[in-house]
Amino acid sequence: MRRLAKPMLLLAALIWGSSFFVMKGAVDVIPTFYLLAIRFTGGAVLLGLVCWKRWRQFTPDYLWRGAVIGGFLFLAYSVQTFGLERTTPSKNAFLTAVYCVIVPFLYWAVARRRPDRYNILAAVLCVAGVGLVSLSGDLTVNAGDALTLCCAVFYAAHIVAVAKVSPGKDIYLLTVFQFAFAALYAWALGLLTQEFPGPSIFTPDLLFQLGYLTVMATTVALLFQNVGQVWSDPASAAILLSLESVFGVLCSVIFYGDPVTPRLLAGFGCIFVAVVCSETKFSFLRRRSAG
Repeated sequence: MRRLAKPMLLLAALIWGSSFFVMKGAVDVIPTFYLLAIRFTGGAVLLGLVCWKRWRQFTPDYLWRGAVIGGFLFLAYSVQTFGLERTTPSKNAFLTAVYCVIVPFLYWAVARRRPDRYNILAAVLCVAGVGLVSLSGDLTVNAGDALTLCCAVFYAAHIVAVAKVSPGKDIYLLTVFQFAFAALYAWALGLLTQEFPGPSIFTPDLLFQLGYLTVMATTVALLFQNVGQVWSDPASAAILLSLESVFGVLCSVIFYGDPVTPRLLAGFGCIFVAVVCSETKFSFLRRRSAG
């Protein structure tokens, strides 16, 4: 398992990175809430079947815990998907990664744990990178980029919420309820605000996209992340998982035809270094110097 851990983390990052341009194709066809409803329903069923032995640990408090973290996850995915409708997959991928920098400051507000100098440095780098990526010539931000930045805040809130409600609970079983409640919220809002698409839109291409998002980007990638992190040190795991944004850009450029400019690359570089700084505090560089 130790030999497989890092490849599993790398595959999880690759799957999530590739899902940005796949989701871009799906969201152009199927309304956002129904897309998320199908994705989370499938994820809850698949993960529930995979973890069937863990159901003996179920207690009623899994319901409210799943409802809380499922709510934050639903908000994050919803705002991110609405943002993806109005921006490019590569920008959506990198701006979403800003949540890694937000988490320490949000956790400070909740748990009174002050961010360190690496968190502050990461925040400065991240703001610079966001400016390079998002600001146009007249110093304005388009709606898609603004929504993606909001989704990063919800992702950060989701991580903090998981840290608060998951201790002492089976994380796999809790994730099943998280997916189930996210699906419930998506179905409810979809039925209230959007018209369910007719069967004619479910072409082989769309079914493939929905299957990839449900099976690979939701179920398989999550299991790879959880198992990989058990058998890896946190610093190297964080670096590998942060490659999600890099893979997102590469896949969007290769398969979706996203344009790449020097300014965009400079912004991506700043955000990536900010994520690595926030997640690892450059411990791998200090370890190498000491060695």
